[in-house]
Amino acid sequence: MRINKLTSALVIVGLTTISGAALATNGYFSNGYGSKAKSMGGASTAVTGDTFGGANNPATMVWAGDRLDVGAEIFSPPREASRSGSTDGLDGKSESGSNYFLIPEFGYNKMLSKSLSVGVSVYGNGGMNTDYSSNSITGGGTAVCNNFQTGGAGVAASSYNLLCGTGRLGVDLSQLIIAPTVAYKVNENHSIGISPLIGYQRFRASGLQGFASLSNTPSSVQNPGYDDSIGYGVRVGYYGKLSDSVSIGAAYASKMDMGKFDKYKGLFAEQGGFDIPENYNIGIAFKATPDLMFALDYQHISYSGVASIHNPSTNAGKLGTNNGRGFGWDDVDAVKLGVEYKATHALTLRAGYAHNNNPIQGRDVTFNILAPAVGTEHYTVGGTYDLSKESSLTAFFVYQPENSVSATSLFTALGANGGTETIKINQKSLGVSYSLKF
Repeated sequence: MRINKLTSALVIVGLTTISGAALATNGYFSNGYGSKAKSMGGASTAVTGDTFGGANNPATMVWAGDRLDVGAEIFSPPREASRSGSTDGLDGKSESGSNYFLIPEFGYNKMLSKSLSVGVSVYGNGGMNTDYSSNSITGGGTAVCNNFQTGGAGVAASSYNLLCGTGRLGVDLSQLIIAPTVAYKVNENHSIGISPLIGYQRFRASGLQGFASLSNTPSSVQNPGYDDSIGYGVRVGYYGKLSDSVSIGAAYASKMDMGKFDKYKGLFAEQGGFDIPENYNIGIAFKATPDLMFALDYQHISYSGVASIHNPSTNAGKLGTNNGRGFGWDDVDAVKLGVEYKATHALTLRAGYAHNNNPIQGRDVTFNILAPAVGTEHYTVGGTYDLSKESSLTAFFVYQPENSVSATSLFTALGANGGTETIKINQKSLGVSYSLKF
């Protein structure tokens, strides 16, 4: 009963703060879950010591003991999109607003015996957010945009956003996952775990009237309000101590079958489908000394398994159909390296580096003005200070250097001279968490 009450409280808080969460890091997944993992570049698969196994590796939870972790992160991802060289007057530039987001995370674990634990991890899985100006295109380009919106009928507006829509342009996708977890020690050195995944996501798009002519349901391309959906999946994991100095881990999460965004059935492929991709990770940790540990992870995210994310924007199919235009994302492979050093009896320091491929190709730059997740590197630092034997504070900082993609605008293929478009992003994140052992 205690777990049920705690879980309910965490879900309520999570839902009230998930609005606007934007975690465009490894694609749109976070580069790590839990303050300790984020301090170490996201390396966590073969590392124990907190209650975010439901997000990283369920098998590690049985090594966490009785504990509670509660944290929050301030995330800042400045985004920018621009177009130049268009002879049809479509040039423009806009920086996205809404540059600060609060992202919560919670974890709880209870040992039922020396070899069996139950717990829950509640975390923001990821998201996309952009909010561009309503008047990026003025002058000669307004006639071209009017043609995209109405086929030449009606009167052109005095200004348009970068995608030939009216009003502010952008999307807001947030995903929250609740992962109740059971972990079991097979013997003194090996454990397995399972986390049923319960996902909640919500989405809003605005300023996309210019896409209406590309859709099978023009009235459902954009909507002034949010739509949401719930879905389910599972994560399983293994953890093993090969020696006193070497441990390994592996985890697999199925694709989460999410309900459709019915209000946006004219935007996303498969009539509003937006499942959460299958992903897996493997890792190894090595203790060079009792006070110094290195951790290395590899993660694969299968964006290719979700049509609305993976379908190229150059597809001939109408938006909303099974083969409709999408964001064109490739799968993401990430390598994460972390180091942990126990500096004093009370202070543990951490640092990390992570690298992932850019999922966005040049051909899809126009659609990804909405989701410019082109970052490829993360540098992280952090540490834990023990307040007592039972409690501690952990803090971290993550920096992603600016990266960009430039290519010919899709408007050129659609009959206008669109020139060259550039999307860019950089990220900074600062977080703190409190841990209590029971």
